[in-house]
Amino acid sequence: MSTSSTENFFDTKVMGHPAGLFVLFFTEMWERFSYYGMRVLLVFFFTASILDAGWGWPKEHALAIFGTYASLVYLSTMVGGYFADKVIGFRWAVVIGALLMTLGHGAMALETPFFIYLGLTLLVFGSGFFKPNMTSIISEMYKDRPEKKDGAYTIFYMGVNAGAFFGIMICGYLGEKIGWSYGFGVAGIFMLFGLLQFWFSRNIFGDIGLKPKKENIESANAYSEANGGPKNPFTVVQQVIIVLCVVLGLTWILNEPISKITEGEYNIYNFELFGLDGNNFIIILALILFIALLAIRIPKYIPVVRDRMLAIVFFAFITMFFWALFEQAPGSLNLYARDYTQRVLEGVSGDIFKIVDALITIIPLAIITYVLVRLFQKTFKKYALANIILGFSFVIIWGLAVMKVYNDYKSASYVVAYVDNNGNTKTDKIVTYVEFKEGEQMPILDNETVSIYDADAEENAKNTIKNNYLFNEKDKEQGEIFTAKITELFERDKIGAGIKNTFGMFAFTNASGKTITKEVKLSGEMKELKVGDAKQLLITHSLKYDNQDKKKATAMVQAKESAVEIGATWFNILNSLFIIALAPLFSRWWESKYNPTANGKYAIGMALLGLGMLVVAIGSAGIAPGQESASTSMFILVFVYLFHTMGELCVSPVALSYVSKLVPGRMIAMMFGLWYIAVAIGMKMAGIFGEMSQGIAKTQGVSTFFWYLTGVAVILSLLAWVTTPFVKKLMHGVK
Repeated sequence: MSTSSTENFFDTKVMGHPAGLFVLFFTEMWERFSYYGMRVLLVFFFTASILDAGWGWPKEHALAIFGTYASLVYLSTMVGGYFADKVIGFRWAVVIGALLMTLGHGAMALETPFFIYLGLTLLVFGSGFFKPNMTSIISEMYKDRPEKKDGAYTIFYMGVNAGAFFGIMICGYLGEKIGWSYGFGVAGIFMLFGLLQFWFSRNIFGDIGLKPKKENIESANAYSEANGGPKNPFTVVQQVIIVLCVVLGLTWILNEPISKITEGEYNIYNFELFGLDGNNFIIILALILFIALLAIRIPKYIPVVRDRMLAIVFFAFITMFFWALFEQAPGSLNLYARDYTQRVLEGVSGDIFKIVDALITIIPLAIITYVLVRLFQKTFKKYALANIILGFSFVIIWGLAVMKVYNDYKSASYVVAYVDNNGNTKTDKIVTYVEFKEGEQMPILDNETVSIYDADAEENAKNTIKNNYLFNEKDKEQGEIFTAKITELFERDKIGAGIKNTFGMFAFTNASGKTITKEVKLSGEMKELKVGDAKQLLITHSLKYDNQDKKKATAMVQAKESAVEIGATWFNILNSLFIIALAPLFSRWWESKYNPTANGKYAIGMALLGLGMLVVAIGSAGIAPGQESASTSMFILVFVYLFHTMGELCVSPVALSYVSKLVPGRMIAMMFGLWYIAVAIGMKMAGIFGEMSQGIAKTQGVSTFFWYLTGVAVILSLLAWVTTPFVKKLMHGVK
């Protein structure tokens, strides 16, 4: 099959498009399944207690490594894109990327530090080879049918969101309810299915992507305004600046989380200059050099190209902050869902949710299965093995989906009785799908949080202590509190950090006269404590069913009621669900006479992002500074994801479109590289904002953090709005 004409691709059609498009649809769907399925669990895994099979990291450290991972995923696309264009072609890049990601997910399922880091590294490079080249294959398939390309990308985009939807739903459920390795492992299994079905149906694409395209040198060098005018070669000085930016930027991206996770023991930028610590100085220097490079190069282009490049730089600036705020979803918003949201629905409300969630699970899966059947009808004879593999993957996904729905149907809320550190019998509620009868002993995990309590801290000024219990100003119990003495100091490895943490063994006597010991990690000034020193300990409890079979403790079941506990990861599926529902409406808006300008779309998108942050800022207003848990309404997050998805539809699909329209063909690769750098910076900023959220939550309250994000979004929305005439002029008629 020759690529000189692509008309023969349309000989075998599914729903009006080449069957090859749907091979790409399912390959991309399983890749997005694996990517989003793993991503939604990452911060939870790092912050889960060691008792709960996690690493027990502080939230700040988990968010730091998440920001670096997400940033590197986008930076690696430039490496994958280069090799695809110059060395191996699109198709081999997709295969290599899928293989690396399969191995990466498999490594993460082993959960040891070495394999977790190996897995993340493989996933970064795998995404870099895979991500940019799937769309390149589509572009080649439709080069002779440009009028069909928009429809093709719409179908492909549905595959992206279907994969994200099911990945978050299934992997999130398995990770939270059964075990982290199951969530990570299933992500790898479906990436393998995507790889195999692509490989065994590869001939459906003819010669597309087999070899890198050769550049027409005469055309590239031709002088014309449409082609960008004379070339603007990089000087030696500019090349040196680029190398410095790359070295400083990459070392900072890696060193920033490492220095935090290792608590300063490993830090290549361990210095201060001009009042800045080393990490901050290095990234500011890299940004200054990068801006200087743009300032040197852009004025040298012909006026039209120069102006349009300035417009792209402006859009890239807004885009950085858009992703920095939007990508709070797998970070601070995920933690908000876990720690501050009422996710247990009992009685009628629980039953209604079970029905709605079952429909949300089964109906989209049935629709995608229908597409699969249509593909079978057209391609099974020629690509039987690929279709069998794809069909088998759907048998498994249906099995997992039915298991999830059935387990939720069985789930109930159990009132259990346990004995606290005061020797008093307390009750709590545990939701599980495993069935127990009244009077039975339920195996439980008690994820105790033990910390040193500072009664003199400003946020604790209004707290009171009664009979070894701490109460806040609203007379709500915050935990148990005891004065304890250090009996022993020792060190223990911090998982995944390569350092040792100092711990103190504290002993106290409760009201029943029983001596109890607790371990507490000592950091900062607390490392100066000695054996015999006394401190107040604050102890809080978080009970859950022992799905790890650790047999640490039991609690007696006293009562049972039909209920469901919504997984903290579940809220992330709303983004994909709302995109699928709303994308056609926004598409019609863009095609109408009310289509906003480029600046208008950015202004609306940032305003909607700010509206989402405003909802959670107002909804969390009652959470006191330093408060570790709360039960705000789940509808807060529903509206957050609704507004954020609408904002994404204003910004994300149109952004790359404007890049391709505003620059000459020979410069598109370079400007896409610039664009992905902006997105990568935004991803890293998302992690940094998430880290900041923890300090702000402790001293000023969770609500204050989201108010700050609301302010950032509103300011940038106004900036996009007021600069509309200026940027419109820079675009020279491009709409």
